[in-house]
Amino acid sequence: MAPAAGRAQRNRKGRVETDMIMRSTDGVNSENCRAVEEVIEKRLEEIVTILSSKCQDNSALYDEILSMVERALIRIALQRSCNVKKSAALFLGINRNTLHSKMNKLGIETAEDNR
Repeated sequence: MAPAAGRAQRNRKGRVETDMIMRSTDGVNSENCRAVEEVIEKRLEEIVTILSSKCQDNSALYDEILSMVERALIRIALQRSCNVKKSAALFLGINRNTLHSKMNKLGIETAEDNR
């Protein structure tokens, strides 16, 4: 079975093909970005409604939502890079040490971390 587009795969030596996870921005235009922003805004409105109804203290709402978004982005990047942190960091456009720090802060572990 062929790998899904945009996903990383390991070569014969077990190395991740980093060119598989690099996104091309050639097809991105402002119209596409606006459509994505509208979807995100709608979902965030739903999330804010849920969180604010369950919590009396809305002062931490911003930080809580940012943590949720960061956690999801990091998990996606790790999945697409076969849990190779260097490749995941490259995909996200951040330094590997920054990724490692964020993973620790957010409580994200990979299968390799548990060995």
